[in-house]
Amino acid sequence: MRILRLVVPALVVCAALSACGTPTDDPAGPGTPTPVTEQPTALPPTAPAPSTATETLKPPGGPSLPPPVGATELTGTVTAGVEPNCLLLDGYLLIGGPRDVLVAGSRVTVTGRVEAGMMTTCQQGTPFVVEGARKG
Repeated sequence: MRILRLVVPALVVCAALSACGTPTDDPAGPGTPTPVTEQPTALPPTAPAPSTATETLKPPGGPSLPPPVGATELTGTVTAGVEPNCLLLDGYLLIGGPRDVLVAGSRVTVTGRVEAGMMTTCQQGTPFVVEGARKG
């Protein structure tokens, strides 16, 4: 009885799959290749390549001068991000730094560098790697 419960569903599946195989009204018969009547067209157009000139966009409230070689300094009020443990300062996502100083709602000055290509799970802000932070 147990074998019958296994065999019947297997046969039903095989019958259903074999019905999806080849159409029965194929005049050439199974296994006969269909001749190509037209040549394949060119590949679809690809997206234009990015230009070599890059444009740097400054988040609102960021430094007003171009950042010097080395560290950049930001001052403002830390806000909480949409994800847990994500902190923002003037459109920048704060990566690292002393968490006793970097608390949502506190006014701080941080030094560090922008890492625009860094991937994060915070979903907002331009990553800013904090090298130092102080209140005020």
